[in-house]
Amino acid sequence: MRLLNHPVQLAPLILVVFFGINACIACDGPASAAASNKARYDQFRIYRVFLETDEQVGIMQQLENRSDSYQFMGHARNPNQNLSIMVAPQKIAEITDLMDRFQIQGQVLLYNIQELIDAQELTVMPKGTAPEQFDWTHYFHLDTIHKWLDLQASKYPDLLTVIPLQASYERNLIKGVKLSAKPGNTAVFVECGIHAREWISPAVCTYILNQLLTSEAPEVHDLATNFDWFFFPVVNPDGYKYTFDADRFWRKNRRPYGLCRGVDLNRNFESNWNGIGASSDPCAYDFAGGSAASEPETQVIQNFVKQNAQSARIRTYFSMHSYSQLIMFPYGYTTDRVDNYADLVAIGERGSEAIRNTHGKQYLAGAMIETIYPSSGDSVDWAYAECGVPVAYTFELRGPPESTNMFILPAEEIAPTGEETLAAYVAMLGEARKLGYYDGVGQKGEL
Repeated sequence: MRLLNHPVQLAPLILVVFFGINACIACDGPASAAASNKARYDQFRIYRVFLETDEQVGIMQQLENRSDSYQFMGHARNPNQNLSIMVAPQKIAEITDLMDRFQIQGQVLLYNIQELIDAQELTVMPKGTAPEQFDWTHYFHLDTIHKWLDLQASKYPDLLTVIPLQASYERNLIKGVKLSAKPGNTAVFVECGIHAREWISPAVCTYILNQLLTSEAPEVHDLATNFDWFFFPVVNPDGYKYTFDADRFWRKNRRPYGLCRGVDLNRNFESNWNGIGASSDPCAYDFAGGSAASEPETQVIQNFVKQNAQSARIRTYFSMHSYSQLIMFPYGYTTDRVDNYADLVAIGERGSEAIRNTHGKQYLAGAMIETIYPSSGDSVDWAYAECGVPVAYTFELRGPPESTNMFILPAEEIAPTGEETLAAYVAMLGEARKLGYYDGVGQKGEL
């Protein structure tokens, strides 16, 4: 095995190598029954490899297709591709042998992922935490997030309206709020928490909402006054709850499909559904669902945006994810460029520049298929193509592509991530405004 660093060609793919079903359970006896049912990742390693040849790509593809001990969070697709791999202890010998035999370059980035989970767990506030204790130095359960939204609406009744959308598969509300300071504004829709394990997404979503309500900075006050805002911090409530109670790395919703559970909601929208970058296998992490918009969570978001896109003048859609530090616009499923490609490049680059000027973090801006990997049925492509929202972006927040934290971002990074993301919003909306996207009826970018 050749261990070395290699420059990033594209944003990485992530491959997670898991124990079998029984190995994810720590059996400590009846006294610890609740803990014994929670997935653990003791001694899981994170490798970073570089695939140089078609043969090496094929090896990774075979692992995905033939072994139930490997779960991919991205797919091996082509040579000159970086791949981060979380390897279960019983697979370390196997992956070492494969890297040796097929001359795959790589290095170990982290030796025990459970240590990160345990450290983050110390920053999770308990269930039942009062909304008055909400902050951005801890992570919070779904119920506290929802109660915090209600609390803000009671504190700012002239600005905020609670939007309780119909229930998810497990009967959890998808709760949002509308912030509106004056009539006639163009609106920004902020979708967070569509992938359950990406906890930084709901945290940043609530951080930005709080700043819009409380900040005295002129540029933030401008956004709060001259735009309407729709915030939905957790659009995958079932999956989000499951990451706290059962498996920190769960991504999908929780609807059963035969032996397996869950649909990747960001592959379930009515935009080139079940095309490239999505799976028809219910056990796959990127399963697209039984049909386009088959999931109740997808349906309520689609219906809400459709019903309000014109009447509420939703001209901007932000979908917040982690990780890889990217600002991406449509499309994910084709290399065909959108009509306002040059404008979206310029807007994205202003956001990247603002982030860099805030805390020095490097974010790459570009079309989805050019910056990360192919995807179909995602919310941003749908909002752009089906609802005529001309300024539509997916953010992949901290950390960088080679991150050892992956989705387990320490709580101490919530506030700085929120600060730089808010700076990106200020810059991007300012650039879109200069380009004429928010100027009255029939404005530039009408799709």
